[in-house]
Amino acid sequence: MRIIFSRKGFDSAAGGGPSPIIDGRPVSLPIPVGAASQTSYGSLGLGEHAAHASKGKLGADDLCHNDPMFLPDGTCVFGQSGAAQTHLERQGVGKGDVFLFFGLFREGDGEPHHRIFGYLEVEEMVPLADGAPRELVELGHPHALAMHHRNDVIYRGEGRVATRASDMLRLTVPRGPVTLWQRPNWLKRGGLSYHDRADRWLRGGRLKSVARGQEFVADVGKRSEPRKWLARILDEIRAS
Repeated sequence: MRIIFSRKGFDSAAGGGPSPIIDGRPVSLPIPVGAASQTSYGSLGLGEHAAHASKGKLGADDLCHNDPMFLPDGTCVFGQSGAAQTHLERQGVGKGDVFLFFGLFREGDGEPHHRIFGYLEVEEMVPLADGAPRELVELGHPHALAMHHRNDVIYRGEGRVATRASDMLRLTVPRGPVTLWQRPNWLKRGGLSYHDRADRWLRGGRLKSVARGQEFVADVGKRSEPRKWLARILDEIRAS
């Protein structure tokens, strides 16, 4: 089994600032996009939040890349392509693996930090090279509306988004910087893709995460400790 830490939503480069935490709830703002979308920030009820987080550069009428999509039936639809999808393929990501979506957040004038805001347990992978299924087109998923790359793939399965910003879901250590994480005890050097350098693995159970990159994969096999940790994370998201 693999646990994939998947970076999504606004940050200083994509969007211009952190996604907000509103009334204790993390609200992940999809990144802006100029095409291959039928979804605006306004249609998602995020117009004011996008305008505030982007310092007025974006607003209700701007289109966004609404991905991952968390559906009312408790499932999630997520698309990936290009170099990021190639990395997932090389890491063997597939059915039974779990994406943990994280992003940059801030509550009011508080400190920006990385936190997990949702998950997807992969039950199905849908390659889009030969065309997208009608239901995904009708859903308006951006990867179904237009091919992003020849290896475009959609992942589907159970998935939910957190409705409370609990400390359990926070990755960044108190007082930051945002890329300095408190890592779980089971996560060791050599166990997370893109993080092989020795100087990233610090004393006190801390990890200096890479500043850019979309998916970081931990192949945990059948080990019990990471599975127990993951179960606690998913329970926290489901309970919120």
